[in-house]
Amino acid sequence: MSTDTFWDDVDRHVVRYGAAFTPRVIERASGSYVYDSDGSAILDFTSGQMSAVLGHSHPDIARAVSESVASLDHLFSGMLSRPVVDLAKRLSASLPDPLTKTLLLTTGAESNEAALKMAKLATGKYEVVSFDRSWHGMTSGAAAATFSAGRRGYGPAMPGNLTLPTPNAYRSPFRRADGSYDWETELEYGFALVDQQSTGSLAACLIEPVLSSGGIIDLPPGYLARLKEMCAARGMLLILDEAQTGLGRTGHMYAFERDGVVPDLLTLSKTLGAGLPVAAVVTSAEIEQTCRDRGFLFFTTHVSDPLAATVALTVLDVIERDGLVQRAAKLGEQLTGRLLELRDTYEVVGDVRGRGLLQGIELVHDKESRTPADALGQAVTAACLERGLHLNIVQLPGMGGIFRIAPPLTTSDDELHAGIDILDAAIRDCVTTHATA
Repeated sequence: MSTDTFWDDVDRHVVRYGAAFTPRVIERASGSYVYDSDGSAILDFTSGQMSAVLGHSHPDIARAVSESVASLDHLFSGMLSRPVVDLAKRLSASLPDPLTKTLLLTTGAESNEAALKMAKLATGKYEVVSFDRSWHGMTSGAAAATFSAGRRGYGPAMPGNLTLPTPNAYRSPFRRADGSYDWETELEYGFALVDQQSTGSLAACLIEPVLSSGGIIDLPPGYLARLKEMCAARGMLLILDEAQTGLGRTGHMYAFERDGVVPDLLTLSKTLGAGLPVAAVVTSAEIEQTCRDRGFLFFTTHVSDPLAATVALTVLDVIERDGLVQRAAKLGEQLTGRLLELRDTYEVVGDVRGRGLLQGIELVHDKESRTPADALGQAVTAACLERGLHLNIVQLPGMGGIFRIAPPLTTSDDELHAGIDILDAAIRDCVTTHATA
């Protein structure tokens, strides 16, 4: 099939579901690269959909999938197999008390749906608080708690969803007298608005420790601890969505470890399957028992599938065997250093933020005005792709183009620096072109 025919078929038969498709036909993927129909290698600094922490086509994952498909992949949802129980034990051992009970699912939205249902059932309440730049999924409950995009044109969302201001240190108007970011006052203000709007039925707060689709917003140190205190004072459960931050991505096995704060419910997905559809909810025995006593129902086609469990166990094995949490921390330091160099070099690189191998830069017209530079961001994205680097840019109202940089944890030092070299060259050339246009 020629590429012209391919794109004609796309126009005729494929539903468009978001941003424009990347203008390459991808034929295969291996390690840190994807390869298009011309045989060109493209460094994948998005790890697939921010998921493939072990890179593409990892031999251990390929072997585990092959063996599981050939022997035990899917069962009636009321049946249990050893891989599922082994995974639950393994996750419990990797997490602090009281997170000991696991529900194995397949997608991030599904895990957030389950966590929200458990929180509502356990508390007997229904209101959910999330950030105003949040992304938690596209199914009804998760979508109702998603505020960064996708809210217009579909009618009423699920009732009871309220927002907190996203703690964006670069753009927040909450400032101390010396100009530094005052997240404490911002959080107090946010909860004052929540309390004013609440009907008295606050059930849960659902957040990411590092907002990804929200523009790589890292919670300030101390924020998560204070947030949990404020949730507890209102009888709310804290749900952490670690779809992208879990399993080593930030330089900790779980991002919340940096803050010493344990959530009431933890959702895992993307990284747990390293690119394959695996997700989980982990909670305490107390919450699980309360939900069980009240008739918790989440009986789905692929709940407790042995194939998903086998994949997740393999991912955990490889991360531990190859020291990938420590590697993410080490590579993350190198990545931060290179990105800060870009910030210091270019007037259009306004901010650098994130942790480990989940970082971003925000492009602006200039550092003083911080005016969003949407056209420049799109030009840099295209220029990177032409040079052999795939990056994802997030463009939200009131913010500049934010590049999400999330290479696999298996990325080599040379690959990391080659990717940033390409980004550097793309910014330089696009700035020059825009200046002379």
